[in-house]
Formats: sequence, structure tokens, C-alpha cells
Amino acid sequence: MGRLSVYPGEDGKCELMDLHIQCGGPASTSLVTLSRLGIRTSFLGSISDDSRGIEIVKGLNNEKVDSTFLKITPGYTSQFAFIAITESGNRTIFWHRGSVPHLKPNDVNLSPFSNAKILHLDSLMIEAAQEAAQQAKNMGLTIVMDAGTMREGSQELISIVDVLIASERFAEPLVGDIAPPEKALEALHALGPKEVIITLGSKGNIGLSGKKINFQKAFPIDSVDTTGAGDVYHGAYIYGLLQGWDMQNCMRFASAASAIKCRQIGARKGIPHLEEIKEFMRGK
Repeated sequence: MGRLSVYPGEDGKCELMDLHIQCGGPASTSLVTLSRLGIRTSFLGSISDDSRGIEIVKGLNNEKVDSTFLKITPGYTSQFAFIAITESGNRTIFWHRGSVPHLKPNDVNLSPFSNAKILHLDSLMIEAAQEAAQQAKNMGLTIVMDAGTMREGSQELISIVDVLIASERFAEPLVGDIAPPEKALEALHALGPKEVIITLGSKGNIGLSGKKINFQKAFPIDSVDTTGAGDVYHGAYIYGLLQGWDMQNCMRFASAASAIKCRQIGARKGIPHLEEIKEFMRGK
């Protein structure tokens, strides 16, 4: 990722102010967040043995996220992203899936996780995610989904999910791009999840549990980089679920963790530990 003063137009040119290399990824960054909060985690995904894949494994191990069940297929390329960050802290992401084969349903086996309490997933590898969700449901796990982009099969997956945490744009195919977030909440809730939360960036986040709507303002900070803010939010929200907190308290804690992350560049460097979040919340 690189910082720039002004994002260039098409066919333009811009010198980067600095350059940073960090690991990221939606589900894995959420697990790193949980690990820093003292929760044991394990990551299931698909990478290759290229230089990026090696760094992915190293990054997980350094953060004490178990990578034992990560599928590594030699001879391919792993997922990669370049992120351009403006001085305002906003980012533009260019990413490539890599050539490594996606996880398939028969690659998914949750039986080693008999003591697990929560399955967190995204929908990039939709068939594998559906299989994991079904196994988790049969095991009695709470299923949390990071819903970034509506894809084919997303609605079927959502029907199995307990807690859906969606981006502001996720529900647009259902309600249009000018519908208020309350309408988006209702549309997503109707698909089956018990709880739905929509993250709204600097406008905060809004959630629906039963018939009650909760709103949480974003904490005011001097943002350096929003990369990974949503992923940190998901991990911190899951921490709240594990503590037995209600939606409002989960939202407040997750918002605080996400805000702190934005004070540093990269998806993971600024992820806070528990005492840092508590101190931040006391100050606010």
C-alpha cells in the first residue's frame, strides 16, 4: 500500500509518499483482531507457496492465529492487493484473486473444532462457505458473516447465518442505492439472520435485533487509513458476542476498536489490544 497526496485521474501520474507491505484479508484480519484480544482462533483458507503465500502464513503465525488447516497448493499465486491511501485516510483497493484454486466443499471439515463457539466467514468462496456454515449449524456454533458484496449464492448463505455484518452497499441489489439503512436492515433481516448490522463508515453503524434498531456513532479520530477498519469491527464485535454482550455494547466496542485501527496505516498494524480499547472508551 502507498500514500499519495491526491488521487490521480485516468492516464495520470502520482508519486507515492511512502510504501508499506502488510498482510490483510477480511476474515484473517478479523481473526488477528480476536487473537490480540486474547481469543484462540484458527484460519481456513486457500493459498499457494509463492512469496505472498509465505508471508500470509508468517503473518498468521506471528499473530498466534492457527494456520494448521490452511490449504497450501504449490505452483500458483496467492491473493494480492495494492491499496492507494489519500491524505484524508480514504483508500482505493486494487486486488487480484490469485490463480490458486478456491476451497471446495470437500475441503471443509470443522470436526477438529468441537470446542469452537463461533464460525466467522465471508462469501468469496461461496460453496465452501455454505458447507462450513451448514457444518457449523449442525455443531451448534454461532455463525457470523462478513457481507461485503452481494454475489451469486449470497442469499442462500445468509439464510443460515445468525449474525450478518454488512457493508453499506451490500443490500443495494435488494433495496436500491438510495434506500435508507433501516430499509436495508429489514430486507436483510427477512432473509433469515437473527441480528443484522450495517457499517456506515464515518457515519457509524446501525443494527437490528428482533424489532429493536440500535445506532452507534463513529468515534471521532484523526484517520490516517481506513484499510481493514470493517474487518477489525467484525473481530471486535465477535469478541463482544463471546462475552455475552447485547448488540448495543457489541457495536460500541467494535466501533472503538475500528476507530483505533484507523490511526495507523495498514489493515493490521493499528489493531488494538483489549486494554487500549478500554482506555479509549473511557476517554470518550
